[in-house]
Amino acid sequence: MNGLPISSQQARFAGVCYLVIILCGVGSEVALRGPLIDFESAEWTAQAISADIMRFRLSIMADVVMALADAALAVMLFFVFQPVSAGLSLGALVFRLLQSGLIAAGLLNLQAAIVFDDAELTLSFIELHAHGYDLGLIFFAVNCFLTAVLILRSGFAPRLLGFGVGLSGVVYLTGSVLRFVAPDLHGFITPAYVLPLIAEAAFCLWLLILPAQARRAALD
Repeated sequence: MNGLPISSQQARFAGVCYLVIILCGVGSEVALRGPLIDFESAEWTAQAISADIMRFRLSIMADVVMALADAALAVMLFFVFQPVSAGLSLGALVFRLLQSGLIAAGLLNLQAAIVFDDAELTLSFIELHAHGYDLGLIFFAVNCFLTAVLILRSGFAPRLLGFGVGLSGVVYLTGSVLRFVAPDLHGFITPAYVLPLIAEAAFCLWLLILPAQARRAALD
């Protein structure tokens, strides 16, 4: 870990951004919006949203914050890994920004879901949002593969972290492809999303504790 070519401020800010992404992403999908949606019943979903409209709106805003933090994280990770490979870091930056943009644009479908007073339209827009989210995750999968290579090449990041991020890309890519080409099988990949959650939480933690490691390395 000697000679870490990383700014402590950049690493810490990247870790904070990652923490915001995890909290807002899981919070909006699982805690806020998830309980209001039943893809088997348009009528029940429309009634649940109408009965707790503020909760649904807060879930959209949480996703907006997540997308903003994701764009900031993309830039910070570029600076963190640029010393390893400027080309790979730039590629990872571009694909992560594409993901952020697609996910942010897809939030318009959630807004449309509460604009039209029609249960079937409400559920249709929510389903469109899910497809748009998975489209963004295809680009994020590529980002994961590039980031995994950067981690493995870096010499200052744990190699296990690189393997975890790379496997996360496999999960994201598989889930997204199934969403479009074999939607009936998408449910089978759902439990595997625990792996990306663990890997990204570990990546976040590493970024948050990296400044302390950098200070110790500078004293060695």
